[in-house]
Amino acid sequence: MTSRQIKGAAARLHVSTHIRQALWAGDLMPGQRLVVQDLADQLEVTRSSVREALFDLASDDLVELVPNKGASVRVMSVEEAIQITECRSALERLCARRAAEHANEAQRAELAEIGVQLRAAVAEEAFHAYSALNRKLHDLVIEFSGQAIAKRQLERLNVQMVRFQFRLALRSGRPQESLPQLLSIIDAITAGDPDAADAAAEAQLASVIEQLRMTEMRPLA
Repeated sequence: MTSRQIKGAAARLHVSTHIRQALWAGDLMPGQRLVVQDLADQLEVTRSSVREALFDLASDDLVELVPNKGASVRVMSVEEAIQITECRSALERLCARRAAEHANEAQRAELAEIGVQLRAAVAEEAFHAYSALNRKLHDLVIEFSGQAIAKRQLERLNVQMVRFQFRLALRSGRPQESLPQLLSIIDAITAGDPDAADAAAEAQLASVIEQLRMTEMRPLA
């Protein structure tokens, strides 16, 4: 044990946050083992703190705990990804509607700027940047909605979808297809039109579901 070692509840949260961020960034892959001692050494916490954090993550369906085998990043099926996206659709439609109703001028201007950057990323074929901007747009819409309960639920759902979201964003022709859908969301919110924002968010998530159904026939690597 070192003097720098984090202890107690703070350590448990530190480990949990680290793994969540790694999942979100795509640094941990489905099925990848999570070795307690390695995590304890890397994060300078006790083994018991790592185990407690892994139990927390398992309760959120992010980690799978197998007796006598340890922990690993949970593998999600395409059908489960579709069902999660259906749930996301209901919540993101609500957030888009609320954002259209409540976003202030500075927030509307920020969304409009994201639209400019999305167009540029597609034009320049900078698809990794496009994927990051896509995620940022969704995050901003949720934030600007002021819907704290929906935000918490979406954070939990979205971190499970990282693998699928990233691969879909890089699929050939997908950025060109999804760009008008994202711009429609931006246009509706900046115009203060809740009905149009709701419809645009629904259309965009329906398109994601369609792409996921195609994945059943053409698995993602």
